[in-house]
Amino acid sequence: MLGTSARLLRLLSLFQGRRYWSGTELAERLEVTSRTLRRDVDKLRELGYPIQSTSGVEGGYQLGAGATMPPLLLDDDETVAVAIGLRWAASSTVEGVEEASVRALAKIERILPPRLASRVAALQTVVVAPARGAKSVDARTLSAVAAACRDCESLRFRYEDHSGKTSARRVDPLRLVYTGRRWYLVAWDSDRSDWRTFRMDRMQGRVALGARFTQREPPARDLAAYVSRGVWNAPPCRARIRLMASAEAVSAHLPSVATIEAVDEQSCIFEMGAATYASLAMQLVWMGVDFEVREPAELVEEVRRIGERFGKASGA
Repeated sequence: MLGTSARLLRLLSLFQGRRYWSGTELAERLEVTSRTLRRDVDKLRELGYPIQSTSGVEGGYQLGAGATMPPLLLDDDETVAVAIGLRWAASSTVEGVEEASVRALAKIERILPPRLASRVAALQTVVVAPARGAKSVDARTLSAVAAACRDCESLRFRYEDHSGKTSARRVDPLRLVYTGRRWYLVAWDSDRSDWRTFRMDRMQGRVALGARFTQREPPARDLAAYVSRGVWNAPPCRARIRLMASAEAVSAHLPSVATIEAVDEQSCIFEMGAATYASLAMQLVWMGVDFEVREPAELVEEVRRIGERFGKASGA
Protein backbone atom coordinates (compact mmCIF):
# COMPACT_ATOMS: atom_id res chain seq x y z
CA MET A 1 0.00 0.00 0.00
CA LEU A 2 1.23 3.50 -0.77
CA GLY A 3 2.11 5.91 2.04
CA THR A 4 -0.33 8.71 2.79
CA SER A 5 1.53 11.43 0.86
CA ALA A 6 2.14 9.25 -2.18
CA ARG A 7 -1.47 8.07 -2.05
CA LEU A 8 -2.77 11.65 -2.01
CA LEU A 9 -0.69 12.49 -5.10
CA ARG A 10 -1.97 9.36 -6.83
CA LEU A 11 -5.55 10.25 -5.90
CA LEU A 12 -5.12 13.80 -7.20
CA SER A 13 -3.69 12.47 -10.46
CA LEU A 14 -6.71 10.21 -10.90
CA PHE A 15 -9.11 13.11 -10.33
CA GLN A 16 -7.32 15.30 -12.88
CA GLY A 17 -7.28 12.55 -15.49
CA ARG A 18 -11.00 11.75 -15.45
CA ARG A 19 -14.10 13.77 -14.64
CA TYR A 20 -15.92 11.26 -12.41
CA TRP A 21 -14.93 8.23 -10.31
CA SER A 22 -17.09 5.95 -8.26
CA GLY A 23 -15.97 5.36 -4.68
CA THR A 24 -15.47 1.66 -5.41
CA GLU A 25 -13.20 2.35 -8.39
CA LEU A 26 -11.01 4.76 -6.45
CA ALA A 27 -10.69 2.44 -3.46
CA GLU A 28 -9.65 -0.41 -5.75
CA ARG A 29 -7.12 1.75 -7.61
CA LEU A 30 -5.52 2.92 -4.37
CA GLU A 31 -5.91 -0.45 -2.63
CA VAL A 32 -7.55 1.12 0.42
CA THR A 33 -10.85 0.85 2.26
CA SER A 34 -13.76 3.20 1.63
CA ARG A 35 -13.11 4.80 5.02
CA THR A 36 -9.48 5.55 4.14
CA LEU A 37 -10.59 6.95 0.79
CA ARG A 38 -12.99 9.34 2.51
CA ARG A 39 -10.20 10.55 4.82
CA ASP A 40 -7.89 11.12 1.85
CA VAL A 41 -10.60 13.07 0.04
CA ASP A 42 -11.11 15.24 3.14
CA LYS A 43 -7.36 15.96 3.25
CA LEU A 44 -7.41 17.14 -0.37
CA ARG A 45 -10.38 19.36 0.43
CA GLU A 46 -8.41 20.89 3.32
CA LEU A 47 -5.67 21.72 0.79
CA GLY A 48 -8.18 23.65 -1.32
CA TYR A 49 -9.23 21.08 -3.93
CA PRO A 50 -13.01 21.37 -4.59
CA ILE A 51 -13.87 17.68 -4.63
CA GLN A 52 -17.59 17.03 -4.93
CA SER A 53 -19.21 13.80 -3.79
CA THR A 54 -22.52 11.99 -4.19
CA SER A 55 -23.87 9.38 -1.79
CA GLY A 56 -25.75 6.17 -2.33
CA VAL A 57 -25.03 2.93 -4.16
CA GLU A 58 -23.90 4.81 -7.28
CA GLY A 59 -22.09 7.48 -5.27
CA GLY A 60 -18.72 8.83 -6.29
CA TYR A 61 -16.38 11.78 -6.53
CA GLN A 62 -15.34 14.41 -9.03
CA LEU A 63 -12.95 17.36 -9.00
CA GLY A 64 -14.93 20.57 -9.52
CA ALA A 65 -13.93 24.12 -10.36
CA GLY A 66 -12.84 26.21 -7.39
CA ALA A 67 -12.05 29.85 -6.77
CA THR A 68 -8.36 29.37 -7.60
CA MET A 69 -6.37 27.15 -9.95
CA PRO A 70 -5.03 24.13 -8.01
CA PRO A 71 -1.63 22.55 -8.84
CA LEU A 72 -1.72 20.08 -11.72
CA LEU A 73 -0.03 16.70 -11.94
CA LEU A 74 1.30 15.92 -15.42
CA ASP A 75 3.03 12.81 -16.74
CA ASP A 76 6.23 13.04 -18.80
CA ASP A 77 4.60 13.28 -22.23
CA GLU A 78 2.05 15.84 -20.99
CA THR A 79 4.81 17.99 -19.51
CA VAL A 80 6.81 18.02 -22.75
CA ALA A 81 3.66 18.83 -24.75
CA VAL A 82 2.78 21.74 -22.44
CA ALA A 83 6.32 23.16 -22.57
CA ILE A 84 6.43 23.06 -26.37
CA GLY A 85 2.92 24.49 -26.60
CA LEU A 86 3.85 27.39 -24.35
CA ARG A 87 6.92 28.12 -26.46
CA TRP A 88 4.75 28.39 -29.57
CA ALA A 89 2.11 30.40 -27.72
CA ALA A 90 4.77 32.95 -26.78
CA SER A 91 4.88 33.97 -30.46
CA SER A 92 1.21 33.39 -31.24
CA THR A 93 -1.36 35.63 -32.91
CA VAL A 94 -3.41 35.82 -29.70
CA GLU A 95 -2.69 39.17 -28.05
CA GLY A 96 -2.10 39.04 -24.31
CA VAL A 97 -0.95 35.42 -23.98
CA GLU A 98 2.68 35.90 -25.02
CA GLU A 99 3.94 37.26 -21.68
CA ALA A 100 1.85 34.80 -19.66
CA SER A 101 3.18 31.93 -21.79
CA VAL A 102 6.77 32.97 -21.14
CA ARG A 103 6.12 33.17 -17.37
CA ALA A 104 4.45 29.76 -17.29
CA LEU A 105 7.23 28.23 -19.40
CA ALA A 106 9.89 29.62 -17.05
CA LYS A 107 8.14 27.99 -14.07
CA ILE A 108 7.97 24.62 -15.83
CA GLU A 109 11.58 24.70 -17.05
CA ARG A 110 12.86 25.41 -13.51
CA ILE A 111 11.44 22.14 -12.19
CA LEU A 112 11.92 19.86 -15.22
CA PRO A 113 13.95 16.74 -14.43
CA PRO A 114 17.05 16.39 -16.66
CA ARG A 115 15.54 13.68 -18.86
CA LEU A 116 12.57 15.90 -19.76
CA ALA A 117 14.62 19.08 -20.02
CA SER A 118 16.77 17.47 -22.71
CA ARG A 119 13.68 16.41 -24.69
CA VAL A 120 12.20 19.90 -24.54
CA ALA A 121 15.52 21.53 -25.43
CA ALA A 122 15.99 19.22 -28.41
CA LEU A 123 12.56 20.02 -29.82
CA GLN A 124 12.96 23.75 -29.26
CA THR A 125 16.36 23.70 -30.96
CA VAL A 126 15.35 21.96 -34.18
CA VAL A 127 11.74 23.16 -34.59
CA VAL A 128 11.43 26.62 -36.11
CA ALA A 129 8.11 28.45 -35.88
CA PRO A 130 7.14 30.55 -38.92
CA ALA A 131 7.14 34.31 -38.58
CA ARG A 132 3.73 35.72 -37.67
CA GLY A 133 2.65 38.36 -40.12
CA ALA A 134 -0.99 38.54 -39.16
CA LYS A 135 -2.56 40.98 -36.70
CA SER A 136 -2.98 39.61 -33.20
CA VAL A 137 -6.31 38.79 -31.58
CA ASP A 138 -7.17 39.87 -28.03
CA ALA A 139 -7.15 36.80 -25.78
CA ARG A 140 -10.23 37.98 -23.85
CA THR A 141 -12.19 38.41 -27.07
CA LEU A 142 -11.14 34.95 -28.24
CA SER A 143 -12.19 33.40 -24.92
CA ALA A 144 -15.53 35.23 -24.89
CA VAL A 145 -16.36 34.13 -28.43
CA ALA A 146 -15.29 30.55 -27.73
CA ALA A 147 -17.56 30.46 -24.66
CA ALA A 148 -20.46 31.85 -26.71
CA CYS A 149 -19.95 29.09 -29.29
CA ARG A 150 -19.98 26.48 -26.54
CA ASP A 151 -23.02 27.88 -24.71
CA CYS A 152 -25.04 28.85 -27.83
CA GLU A 153 -25.24 32.54 -26.87
CA SER A 154 -25.65 35.19 -29.54
CA LEU A 155 -23.06 37.94 -29.99
CA ARG A 156 -23.07 41.62 -30.89
CA PHE A 157 -19.98 43.46 -32.09
CA ARG A 158 -18.70 46.03 -34.56
CA TYR A 159 -16.84 44.63 -37.54
CA GLU A 160 -14.57 46.14 -40.19
CA ASP A 161 -14.78 44.38 -43.57
CA HIS A 162 -11.97 44.07 -46.15
CA SER A 163 -12.90 47.44 -47.70
CA GLY A 164 -12.58 49.24 -44.34
CA LYS A 165 -16.32 49.73 -43.81
CA THR A 166 -17.50 49.25 -40.21
CA SER A 167 -20.93 47.89 -39.28
CA ALA A 168 -22.78 46.46 -36.29
CA ARG A 169 -23.30 42.69 -36.39
CA ARG A 170 -25.66 40.34 -34.55
CA VAL A 171 -24.69 36.71 -34.95
CA ASP A 172 -25.26 33.21 -33.62
CA PRO A 173 -21.68 31.83 -33.33
CA LEU A 174 -20.91 28.28 -34.43
CA ARG A 175 -17.16 27.59 -34.36
CA LEU A 176 -13.74 29.22 -34.27
CA VAL A 177 -11.33 28.18 -37.01
CA TYR A 178 -7.57 28.79 -36.91
CA THR A 179 -5.89 28.61 -40.33
CA GLY A 180 -2.33 28.73 -39.03
CA ARG A 181 -2.17 32.46 -39.72
CA ARG A 182 -5.47 33.98 -38.57
CA TRP A 183 -8.50 33.22 -36.38
CA TYR A 184 -11.97 33.17 -37.97
CA LEU A 185 -15.49 32.90 -36.56
CA VAL A 186 -18.13 30.98 -38.49
CA ALA A 187 -21.54 32.34 -37.46
CA TRP A 188 -25.11 32.85 -38.60
CA ASP A 189 -25.62 36.55 -39.36
CA SER A 190 -29.09 37.38 -38.04
CA ASP A 191 -29.50 40.59 -40.08
CA ARG A 192 -28.45 38.94 -43.35
CA SER A 193 -30.10 35.57 -42.68
CA ASP A 194 -27.05 33.68 -43.90
CA TRP A 195 -23.79 32.14 -42.76
CA ARG A 196 -20.80 34.49 -42.58
CA THR A 197 -17.09 34.15 -41.77
CA PHE A 198 -15.52 36.90 -39.64
CA ARG A 199 -11.83 37.61 -39.14
CA MET A 200 -11.33 37.88 -35.39
CA ASP A 201 -8.71 40.63 -35.67
CA ARG A 202 -11.30 42.84 -37.42
CA MET A 203 -13.72 42.77 -34.50
CA GLN A 204 -13.67 46.16 -32.81
CA GLY A 205 -14.17 46.84 -29.11
CA ARG A 206 -15.75 44.34 -26.75
CA VAL A 207 -18.19 41.68 -27.85
CA ALA A 208 -21.56 41.66 -26.09
CA LEU A 209 -23.49 38.52 -25.20
CA GLY A 210 -27.15 38.15 -26.11
CA ALA A 211 -29.88 35.56 -25.73
CA ARG A 212 -29.40 31.84 -26.10
CA PHE A 213 -30.28 30.24 -29.43
CA THR A 214 -30.85 26.82 -30.97
CA GLN A 215 -27.91 25.81 -33.13
CA ARG A 216 -28.57 25.49 -36.86
CA GLU A 217 -27.21 22.84 -39.18
CA PRO A 218 -23.59 23.84 -40.00
CA PRO A 219 -22.93 25.22 -43.51
CA ALA A 220 -20.41 22.42 -44.13
CA ARG A 221 -19.05 19.30 -42.46
CA ASP A 222 -15.46 20.48 -42.85
CA LEU A 223 -15.51 24.01 -41.44
CA ALA A 224 -11.76 24.48 -41.98
CA ALA A 225 -12.20 23.88 -45.72
CA TYR A 226 -15.31 26.07 -45.69
CA VAL A 227 -13.34 28.97 -44.19
CA SER A 228 -10.43 28.45 -46.60
CA ARG A 229 -12.78 28.63 -49.59
CA GLY A 230 -14.39 31.78 -48.24
CA VAL A 231 -11.04 33.42 -47.56
CA TRP A 232 -9.84 32.52 -51.04
CA ASN A 233 -12.89 34.15 -52.61
CA ALA A 234 -12.53 37.32 -50.56
CA PRO A 235 -9.18 38.79 -51.74
CA PRO A 236 -9.32 41.03 -54.83
CA CYS A 237 -6.47 39.17 -56.60
CA ARG A 238 -7.16 35.51 -57.46
CA ALA A 239 -5.76 32.96 -59.86
CA ARG A 240 -5.81 29.34 -60.98
CA ILE A 241 -2.34 27.99 -61.72
CA ARG A 242 -1.20 24.62 -63.04
CA LEU A 243 1.58 23.15 -60.90
CA MET A 244 3.88 20.55 -62.46
CA ALA A 245 3.65 18.19 -59.52
CA SER A 246 1.06 15.87 -58.03
CA ALA A 247 -1.49 17.20 -55.55
CA GLU A 248 -0.05 14.85 -52.93
CA ALA A 249 3.48 16.20 -53.45
CA VAL A 250 2.51 19.85 -52.95
CA SER A 251 -0.15 19.40 -50.26
CA ALA A 252 2.45 19.78 -47.51
CA HIS A 253 3.32 23.25 -48.82
CA LEU A 254 -0.26 24.33 -49.40
CA PRO A 255 -1.13 27.71 -47.81
CA SER A 256 -4.06 27.63 -45.40
CA VAL A 257 -6.18 29.86 -47.68
CA ALA A 258 -5.57 27.91 -50.89
CA THR A 259 -7.24 24.94 -52.56
CA ILE A 260 -5.81 22.25 -54.79
CA GLU A 261 -7.34 19.95 -57.39
CA ALA A 262 -5.58 16.91 -58.82
CA VAL A 263 -5.28 16.70 -62.62
CA ASP A 264 -3.05 13.63 -63.02
CA GLU A 265 0.00 12.08 -61.35
CA GLN A 266 2.28 14.85 -62.64
CA SER A 267 0.17 17.99 -62.24
CA CYS A 268 -2.59 19.74 -60.29
CA ILE A 269 -4.56 23.00 -60.26
CA PHE A 270 -3.67 25.45 -57.52
CA GLU A 271 -6.18 28.17 -56.55
CA MET A 272 -5.37 31.05 -54.25
CA GLY A 273 -6.26 34.65 -53.48
CA ALA A 274 -4.16 37.49 -52.10
CA ALA A 275 -4.23 41.25 -51.61
CA THR A 276 -1.80 41.79 -54.52
CA TYR A 277 -0.58 39.86 -57.56
CA ALA A 278 2.97 40.33 -56.27
CA SER A 279 2.01 38.29 -53.20
CA LEU A 280 0.53 35.60 -55.42
CA ALA A 281 3.67 35.45 -57.54
CA MET A 282 5.90 35.08 -54.48
CA GLN A 283 3.69 32.32 -53.13
CA LEU A 284 4.33 30.40 -56.36
CA VAL A 285 8.06 30.78 -55.77
CA TRP A 286 7.70 29.46 -52.23
CA MET A 287 5.84 26.38 -53.46
CA GLY A 288 9.15 25.12 -54.87
CA VAL A 289 7.76 23.41 -58.00
CA ASP A 290 7.53 24.27 -61.69
CA PHE A 291 4.28 25.93 -62.73
CA GLU A 292 2.40 27.33 -65.70
CA VAL A 293 0.45 30.58 -65.49
CA ARG A 294 -1.38 32.12 -68.46
CA GLU A 295 -3.85 34.43 -66.76
CA PRO A 296 -4.64 36.90 -65.40
CA ALA A 297 -2.28 39.22 -67.23
CA GLU A 298 -1.35 41.02 -64.00
CA LEU A 299 -0.02 37.82 -62.46
CA VAL A 300 1.87 36.90 -65.65
CA GLU A 301 3.57 40.31 -65.51
CA GLU A 302 4.52 39.90 -61.84
CA VAL A 303 6.01 36.46 -62.50
CA ARG A 304 8.06 37.96 -65.37
CA ARG A 305 9.33 40.77 -63.12
CA ILE A 306 10.34 38.37 -60.36
CA GLY A 307 12.11 36.17 -62.90
CA GLU A 308 14.12 39.13 -64.16
CA ARG A 309 15.08 40.18 -60.62
CA PHE A 310 16.19 36.66 -59.70
CA GLY A 311 18.15 36.46 -62.93
CA LYS A 312 20.02 39.68 -62.17
CA ALA A 313 20.71 38.56 -58.61
CA SER A 314 22.29 35.29 -59.83
CA GLY A 315 24.32 37.01 -62.57
CA ALA A 316 22.41 35.33 -65.39
